[in-house]
Amino acid sequence: MPRFFVSPENINGETITISGDDAKHIKSVLRMREGEGITVCDCLGTDYECKVNSFVDREVIVDIVSKSLSDTEPNTKVTLFQGLPKSDKMELIIQKCVELGIDEIVPVYTERCIVKLDKKDKEAKKIERWQKISESAAKQSGRGKIPKIQPVVTFKEAVSMAKNFDGAIIPYENEKDRGLREFVKDFEGKSVAIFIGPEGGFSTEEIELSTNSGIKPITLGKRILRTETAGLCTLSILIYELG
Repeated sequence: MPRFFVSPENINGETITISGDDAKHIKSVLRMREGEGITVCDCLGTDYECKVNSFVDREVIVDIVSKSLSDTEPNTKVTLFQGLPKSDKMELIIQKCVELGIDEIVPVYTERCIVKLDKKDKEAKKIERWQKISESAAKQSGRGKIPKIQPVVTFKEAVSMAKNFDGAIIPYENEKDRGLREFVKDFEGKSVAIFIGPEGGFSTEEIELSTNSGIKPITLGKRILRTETAGLCTLSILIYELG
């Protein structure tokens, strides 16, 4: 059944109003008719099973048939602090992380980043596109929310933000002893931050800053993973182990 997201204010009693590109998609692409079924999520974790009522101007009005809490959201909130990668790798990272259950993604400028979004309008356009990719992946995978793509921050800012999490880890090729198994075994919180470097990884200074701030370095094994693989690997294991 088609799935769409709306803001809570679009829910009025027993009806929901869908507007914008989603309304256009329902009418012109899916060519849905009155009485057909549709799933609507309020971005807060509640799913509404609905039936199309009417088409009004550029809006679609649907009637609520039933509602239930989404069962697709992980118990542990995981945030990815991703060093900006080259090319369109960020799009792949966002798409797959959303499918796997990420809570939000924070793009990060690091010392070895080649990509530079040096103009505010350029950054804003990138964030807008990345957010649309997140929404599309959330629809496809049946998520109960659309993971937020945050504005780009510096590595120092990212490290400071990590203090708000119950735990934070940074995969590092020179860490040989502590792995995800050890982290999961000792973890009892509800939120985790993952730090992933760009191509070339983190600098020695960045590793020192992060570890001095309480972020735990871990190994992902004997092989060196690409930046677009490392985050997905770490996230998959965390979601599987922590729920």
